[in-house]
Amino acid sequence: MDPELENMPTDYEAGLDFNIKKTSKGGYADYSTSTWARRESALTQDELAAIEKYGLYNLADFLPKKPNEAELKIIKEMFEASVDGEPYDMERWGAYYKPAGMMATAKDSSNDDAAPAARPAAAAAPKLSVVEDTTAPWSGDDADEDDAPAPVAKPAATGGKNAMDILAQIRNR
Repeated sequence: MDPELENMPTDYEAGLDFNIKKTSKGGYADYSTSTWARRESALTQDELAAIEKYGLYNLADFLPKKPNEAELKIIKEMFEASVDGEPYDMERWGAYYKPAGMMATAKDSSNDDAAPAARPAAAAAPKLSVVEDTTAPWSGDDADEDDAPAPVAKPAATGGKNAMDILAQIRNR
């Protein structure tokens, strides 16, 4: 935040408006040129009434839950397998995470909440699920069709290198 600001930008009486400026960078929406207005402006009576009636959002309520120790272990295991070029293993991780489009087996649908019996240590971890939201965050006439994300190239085969070697190569670039 700007150290020259006398009051908090969110102050009801001496706050600042936030000017959102949307540009495009690399085919993606870029808001880095958005700034605080330099003139103070108090909230209007209508805005104050709306705050009184509806309250303010607590943005922390919208954060996803943090993974616990067991979930972090599974995530790390999946990451290392991915870096090593191993395909997704439904038997190993199916009780925790199912990618979009992955077909559920009869075993999964009959016992969704239970972990596989072969992995008792992981049975204590809650099941993870990922929901892919394909709806656009923008709406109306100002939605640009060129804001669609560019396709991502798949990495080349690692030739048997482990995850630590690949990470070291990336850091050395």
